[in-house]
Amino acid sequence: MSIVTRFAPSPTGHLHIGGARTAIFSWLLARSEGGRFLLRIEDTDRARSSQEMTDAILDSMRWLGLDWDGEPIFQSDRSEIYNAAIDRMLAEGTAYWCECTPEEVEAMRERARAVGAKPKYDGRCRERGLGPGEGRVVRFKGPLTGKTLYDDLVLGTVAVDNAELDDMILRRPDGSPTYNLAVVVDDNAMGVTHVLRGDDHVNNTPRQILLYRALGFAEPRFGHVPLIHGQDKKKLSKRHGAVSVMEYERAGYLPEALLNYLVRLGWASGDQEIFSREELIALFDTAGFSKSAAAFDQAKLDWLNSHYIQNSAPDRLAPHLGRFLAERGRTGVSLDTLTAIAALYQPRAKTLVEMAEQAEFFVMPDAELEYDEKAVAKFLTPEVKEHLVALRALFATFEPFEARALEAAVQAYLDERELKFKVVAQPIRVAVTGRTFSPGLFETVEVLGRESTLARLDRAIALIG
Repeated sequence: MSIVTRFAPSPTGHLHIGGARTAIFSWLLARSEGGRFLLRIEDTDRARSSQEMTDAILDSMRWLGLDWDGEPIFQSDRSEIYNAAIDRMLAEGTAYWCECTPEEVEAMRERARAVGAKPKYDGRCRERGLGPGEGRVVRFKGPLTGKTLYDDLVLGTVAVDNAELDDMILRRPDGSPTYNLAVVVDDNAMGVTHVLRGDDHVNNTPRQILLYRALGFAEPRFGHVPLIHGQDKKKLSKRHGAVSVMEYERAGYLPEALLNYLVRLGWASGDQEIFSREELIALFDTAGFSKSAAAFDQAKLDWLNSHYIQNSAPDRLAPHLGRFLAERGRTGVSLDTLTAIAALYQPRAKTLVEMAEQAEFFVMPDAELEYDEKAVAKFLTPEVKEHLVALRALFATFEPFEARALEAAVQAYLDERELKFKVVAQPIRVAVTGRTFSPGLFETVEVLGRESTLARLDRAIALIG
């Protein structure tokens, strides 16, 4: 049997990391088995769904590299299919019309709570043989005894007493189908064989299994993955960092870093932490799922992102760096320059936004370079002025204007005067960067180029007076 999985987001908001992880797991299960990964947009909530959110979800999946097979299916186009299934259930006696109002149903639940029973609809209209009417709903006529069992891919055997389940609504008073009915009809029509989702859906699964059986559909295998928690063991929320996928993109994270990180939140293959996409596809299986909730760790994500930045080709990082610099108002930088800058910051940057912030001094006009006052007071002193003047003259004509050659020339200047490198190192750094920290000094000077280096040395010398 060929595996078919699906991801079924609702376009009522952006794709957040919990949903993204579900999509990744479903994608990996399909790809690891040579199966198909399908996409369904559950947009039956017309008031809250939007094309903008649909596009944002698809963009997020593309950014993560989660390709799907075929065209996405939209539930808003399938009302007739759902209602045909409900009509068949009515005809076969596995569904019935109910005229109880929401207030009456709530009163039933209150009475059940008062005696310690399960708060649910009491089946008042179950055998009344009602037909359609104003304000009426269609309910599922589920079994009243026995258990519904299934073998969960993550949790193992799950058994639920059917007496605990009430006769759920299948069709609302306005004629629209409910979630559980639509999901079952769609998964069957799409040929879905395996459903991976968060364990917040555990309560839906026995209800859906009963619908599969009532409709005569083959049941898929279900797997419920524990939700992601914060470090405080509470359900993940925005205060823990539960932002949308594309917010991570805008914050300068690489897609392979976020993909790798989310996979490890609830799945493992031995002690391995870093996986290429190809390794994940080769190694992924449901035996690697954890039954315990995973804790979101921002520091771990930053570490992974740093790893992927360090191991990326600089020319791959360059366009992204250029975009983040452009957001800071620094445009028109050549790809060659951006590539050279990216190479300097790869060993130290946690995100591409951080890289852009730290590297901005490279690409700003020389006259706009801001000098740290404390650095100027400490390192741009009268004692070093003559050295900066002399080195400025050296830099003006020295060839080649490359890091190793420049370093050797400066060292020769120092040796001739029996001076240590520290005498000029920080003064030069402050002069050309405005600060006391940067990548390697001579690598920085080389990337800046002769013209900017000389202009900034002139400014620093002028600051000394």
